[in-house]
This record gives sequence, structure tokens and C-alpha cells, in this order.
Amino acid sequence: MLSNLKTIKGYKLNSLDGEIGKVKEFYFDDRHWTVRYLVADTGNWLIGRQVLISPYALIAVNRDAQDVEIDLTKKQIEDSPSLKTDKPVSRQFEEKYYGYYRWPTYWRGPNPWGSYAFIIRDRDKWNLSNEDQKEWDHHLRSSLAVNSYHIQAADGELGQIDDFVLDDETWAIRYLIVNTGSWWSGKKVLISTSWIQRVSWSDSKVFVDLSRESVKQSPEYTEDSLLTRDYEIGLHQHYNRKGHWYDQLVDV
Repeated sequence: MLSNLKTIKGYKLNSLDGEIGKVKEFYFDDRHWTVRYLVADTGNWLIGRQVLISPYALIAVNRDAQDVEIDLTKKQIEDSPSLKTDKPVSRQFEEKYYGYYRWPTYWRGPNPWGSYAFIIRDRDKWNLSNEDQKEWDHHLRSSLAVNSYHIQAADGELGQIDDFVLDDETWAIRYLIVNTGSWWSGKKVLISTSWIQRVSWSDSKVFVDLSRESVKQSPEYTEDSLLTRDYEIGLHQHYNRKGHWYDQLVDV
């Protein structure tokens, strides 16, 4: 199911033995645009460290209850590798973190989840041979930091990132929600992350291979829009682009 990151932000995080805090922000990688960690605001618990929760530990996102169920105990989280709040998430930390929970690493192998296109939580189905596969370099980006980046079309600026649309089955960021600002009366549109040509992280700018006129003619997005497959099909047909669901069918 597709969800806005801003909607999930603030949801309660419920472990196997009680609430641990609320969703504060998200870290995603800059290659597959897939969320790698939820960052928890734990209040007065575990002060001075970042509490990161991998999608491997997530059971369900409950929109009615506005919470996220976690398949971990408080003790497991407390004893996990510690990362200070003022430190970036390094590869060394991730090696320790994934080793502690004994999850297959996502940065070895060709797919968004290493050997897999989808996140697999059943340990009996894991192919741990992915640990011998080639690593790919990645950097983790903060959803809070990337929010408000400028979007540059082939013939001018489109606007700024207002939010992200997440697929909470694969944990891939499928779309950027772009506020067109004064260029088009503040209307909002969706831009697929697969249409991104490159990102200038130093200039806080995302480049896409679309024209401003094609974006102006695209289906408008509003807060009341239902992100259904029909909506997605209409959006991709407008740009004559293949939908991400075709790749999923190939990978199944």
C-alpha cells in the first residue's frame, strides 16, 4: 500500500512488550530510494542515541490506530549497537547492527534488498550466500534533510519536494510529491523516483527528464487523492513510462 511519509511520521512504535516512542524521520539510500531505517523519538528512554528500526523488524503499519508494530522487544532494542544522535550512520555501524539482529544485508547483491526485490522476513527463506556477493556503495539520506529539495525539469524548475510516497510492502519510495509553487499556482504533482536522472546533493537539487509542459498536463495530486493502481496507471500512461509494478511481476 502507498503512504505519505508525513502521514506515518508521529505514529506510535509498539514493540512486543510496549511502546518505545514515535516515528521521527526516515533514512533511505540514494541508489534504490528505499527506506532502510525508521528513526524513533524515544522521549526519555535511551537518551543520547539514535534508535533505528529496520523494515526487517516491522510487522505492520496500522493507519486506523496510527501505529507501527515492531517484532522486537525493548531489551533487544536497548542492547543493540548504539549510535550517538550527532553521528552519521556508517557502514561500520550497519555491519554491527545487521550482525546483531542476524538479518541479511541489503548492500550486497543486485536488488533493493540484496538478493531480493522484496523484503523477506521469514528466516527459513533467506539465502545467506548474498554475504559473498559484491557490495555496492550507498549513502543514507534523511527524509527531513531532502524534503524541500528543488526539482529541475529539462527546461526549468518545477518546484520543491513537499513529501514522499512510500510503498510499505517493499519500503521503496515510489514518488516525490512536488509543490509547484508560484510556477503553477501551488498545485502538486507526483514524480516517480525512477524518472530521476541525477541528484546534486550539494546543491539540494533533483533533476528529472521531463518537460514543464508535460508535468503541467499530468494528473494533479491533492491531499484527497486516492493513490490507487488506477491513478498510478493513468500517471504512467501520461508520461508513456513503464510502471514499477511490471518489474515486480518479473521478479516474482
